[in-house]
Amino acid sequence: MASTVITFLALAVPIWSLPPLIPTQYPGVYQLTEPVDHAECPSWDDRNNILYYVNIHDGQVYRYDYEQGTVNYITLDGEVAPVIPSKRDPNLLIVGLGRSVAAVEWDGVSDPSETRILAALAPDFPTSRVNDGKADKQGRLWIGTMGYEGPDGLTPDEGILYQVTCDNLDSPLVEIAPVNISNGLAWNAANDKFYYIDSPSFLIVEYSYNDETGEISDRRVVFDRTAHDLLGDPDGMTIDEDDNLWVALYGGGRVIKIDSSNGDLLEIVPLPALDVTSAIWGGPDLDILYVTTSRVSLTDEQKLEQPAAGAVFAIVNLGTKGRPTFEVDLLGSIDDETCGAKKVLRE
Repeated sequence: MASTVITFLALAVPIWSLPPLIPTQYPGVYQLTEPVDHAECPSWDDRNNILYYVNIHDGQVYRYDYEQGTVNYITLDGEVAPVIPSKRDPNLLIVGLGRSVAAVEWDGVSDPSETRILAALAPDFPTSRVNDGKADKQGRLWIGTMGYEGPDGLTPDEGILYQVTCDNLDSPLVEIAPVNISNGLAWNAANDKFYYIDSPSFLIVEYSYNDETGEISDRRVVFDRTAHDLLGDPDGMTIDEDDNLWVALYGGGRVIKIDSSNGDLLEIVPLPALDVTSAIWGGPDLDILYVTTSRVSLTDEQKLEQPAAGAVFAIVNLGTKGRPTFEVDLLGSIDDETCGAKKVLRE
């Protein structure tokens, strides 16, 4: 099946300041926020219409309020990714911090008083860090790491995808290893397929998924970027109501839509930023595709050419929508000790 390349006019103004959008057959791409160095891991909480995302290397967790059109952030002690709301407390966030899983209580206004460490990751790779993650339907946390990335490139085979539950905080379950850069994750509507990206492989792979046990099996390749006339590494990923995958291409300047059943490339949506990092469906009707981007790897000249790089974008009129995302179910509150003894990193 032939893919569709979508052209657009990117408007560098906040979406909430625009007049009401007139429905058209064409998608629209809007700059939603001011740029940061490395925006990543968007997560939508439909309980309060809040979009969370991170600025990884600066340790910042951002909170965009859809109703108010405001953006606030907090700064944690270490590189941070992902950020996922907690199931039992909408003000409790589960984050990857350095090489740990942590909990932060934040109402979006006041500064949190403490950061609670729940689990340690990657003990054999002290220079690695967390990178991406999501919750499954049962509230289990799937979180991955990546090898050290420095001036000489990426240290290979030092990433791991973990499954973290209340029962395994002392020794999180290794699901896939080794990997290079553990990245995008998604589950289909029937909740019997799991999709995963190790970015440098250029592949999107599918596993059979057992929701009751959390087990994955029967790996197969769904999409190979090298088989298409595309640039960039597959990065973050989300899925729509029809089980089509929407994948950010880091270094490719676009989001692509893929039929998860047969790997067909269906659509290409360019953005005014070379390094596109991730995407998530949000908005009250889950019909806005929020896309994060980065400027951290750009040269000074490229930053001048891409002034919006590092911003979060909202893409509308895509003709489809997402499904509600899941929250992590580990704690009832920051002080809940039914799942691991309380360990405070910062007070």
